Amino acid sequence: MAEHVIVTNGLVRRFGANTAVDDLSITIEAGDVFGFLGHNGAGKTTTVRLLNGVLAPDSGSIRVLGMDPATHGPQLRARTGVLTETPALDDRLTARITLRLFADIYGVPEAQVNRRVDELLAMFDLSERGDDKIGGFSKGMRQRMALARTLIHSPDIIFLDEPTAALDPVATREVHELIRDASSREGRTVFLCTHNLYEAERLCTRVAVLAHGRLLAIGTPSELAQRYGRQQRLAIEVAPSQVELAQQVIAGLPWGAIATVENAGSGRVQVQGIPRTEVPDAVNALVAQGIGIYEVTREEARLEDVYFALQAQVAAAAGEEPVAAVQIEPHREVIA
Repeated sequence: MAEHVIVTNGLVRRFGANTAVDDLSITIEAGDVFGFLGHNGAGKTTTVRLLNGVLAPDSGSIRVLGMDPATHGPQLRARTGVLTETPALDDRLTARITLRLFADIYGVPEAQVNRRVDELLAMFDLSERGDDKIGGFSKGMRQRMALARTLIHSPDIIFLDEPTAALDPVATREVHELIRDASSREGRTVFLCTHNLYEAERLCTRVAVLAHGRLLAIGTPSELAQRYGRQQRLAIEVAPSQVELAQQVIAGLPWGAIATVENAGSGRVQVQGIPRTEVPDAVNALVAQGIGIYEVTREEARLEDVYFALQAQVAAAAGEEPVAAVQIEPHREVIA
């Protein structure tokens, strides 16, 4: 049975008239990469502060590593590492001195400090720059340095707030690999606050979606995609001259499918509403009408679909404009 390292029940935190965290109940298991998704002001940072004992809740309960953060904050923070969205680093210090400083702050035994510092510099590919001042580091190197500092005391839980913000693709990939290693190889639990839905889909074992402090959904990315994502969608490529006939054939199928043209003259017909098990019959119906099919691709529901569907529900209930979607190219699996 997996160990529950974070458990909240009916967690509430207010700032005056504003309820930043509203009746939050979540359970996170050891070794999870847990994605915490939501717009600015959704309550992500407040939740991290509550879980680390920096803030106390107005009501509800929290247990992190079996402790109540409000009463055992120092003991708990000795076992957690927190990387904020804009980590502060002293440009005047070298990487090695910075790590030694934080080792002292977190009480790493002196006999272990040199070995731990060398391990982290090697892990984050900073060994050759260990005695250089941080002021000369690139953004990617600074982020790796901040992660190394977060891990200096070997925390059981790592809280990361937008760890790849403003990083280039190469540095982003490096950070992703480090997160995977921390979870799969080292058994650490990672609590990842991110706006990057693609990042969450690739890294997270489970995700939670928030809006205005309230939990909208929680589960694995695939579970949420199946529960809240769009219906099965196909893209069928035919000769441009046969697009209209293909639309007519699809409209006559018994499943109420809808066919639209992706781009005029492209020959790609988007089909929504065909059950997965009926895809072969749909293709056969097109072929029977003499339509030449060049390619059939299946578009999977994505975490992006889930996120914006949930946010749209919240906006509609509040009479607001829906959150604008940042389009991500859907995953396409060629099936014919």
